Amino acid sequence: MNIAVGARSGIIDDLFAGNFLGRDSDIVFDYRQKVTRSFEYLQGDYYIAPLFMDKVVCHIVKNYIAHLLNIKVPLILGIWGGKGQGKSFQTELIFQAMGIEPVIMSAGELESERAGEPGKLIRERYRTASQVVQNQGKMSCLMINDIDAGLGRFGNTQMTVNNQIVVGTLMNLSDNPTRVSIGQDWRESDVTNRIPIIFTGNDLSTIYAPLIRDGRMEKFFWQPNLEDIVNIVHRTYEKDGISRDEVISIVNTFPNQALDFYGALRSRTYDRSISKWIDDIGGVENLGRKLLKQKKDEKLPVFIPPEQTVEALFESGYSLLREQQLIMETKLSKEYMKNSDD
Repeated sequence: MNIAVGARSGIIDDLFAGNFLGRDSDIVFDYRQKVTRSFEYLQGDYYIAPLFMDKVVCHIVKNYIAHLLNIKVPLILGIWGGKGQGKSFQTELIFQAMGIEPVIMSAGELESERAGEPGKLIRERYRTASQVVQNQGKMSCLMINDIDAGLGRFGNTQMTVNNQIVVGTLMNLSDNPTRVSIGQDWRESDVTNRIPIIFTGNDLSTIYAPLIRDGRMEKFFWQPNLEDIVNIVHRTYEKDGISRDEVISIVNTFPNQALDFYGALRSRTYDRSISKWIDDIGGVENLGRKLLKQKKDEKLPVFIPPEQTVEALFESGYSLLREQQLIMETKLSKEYMKNSDD
């Protein structure tokens, strides 16, 4: 269904389309059609791990010059590793550095109440990335986050028709990356640009084995070393005046933690300041009116960020550790009760 036709001036009477909004009466139609991602929100000097950057850049470049190479180039790069290790964020930083405008999907889009929809969506997104290359002269790629959450088999999970179609679609793209149909008749002139695909996930072993075999997918296990962790965390805390030596002290005090743990430390230090700010605007009773229904000329009190100190970060860290221990104890207790019942 082409919903754009009835929204264009000249197609139907101007009484209904109108001229006061320009050529199109639906002013946000073009915005909704944009599925590519830009990274203006990534402001700041972030650290990109050299090993991570080498792997992603090499994969992208190999696919763009595959026609010049006398080798079999895998279309898919599967980046996997522990949770919260910055796989998606590091990849987006690389896209920003390379000027790539990617099409990004999530595992939640790999299922639908309609059979075949997710497979068709992947092919459409792949062709959209190809059109970015062809029409805008920009590099692009297709990225699917948390692929194992959508396609992985865990315990007694059920395989659906859409799971099978998505796997088949990705396998077909890997084998025929320049011939992609979304249901139209085949035309000899309809050749799609080869677009690299990047997956992120925690456990690729849960995915259908023929999809992840060598030749279709190149695997990259990401586990940041101590130097990578210190550099990434230091860039995050640098604007707060936390020195590199203090960052090393924090990392050594809380070892074996994912990168998102150190980001949560900084976020937790804001809690007291936010509680004070809530009191300044009239308490919890007035939150709804103040945040959502304030008058046009009414301004909220200025929020003053807390001054970051090593002591405050340590306090937040120990608080997070206690929560982790409670979760682990609850999990062990449930497993013990289950085994006792058996």
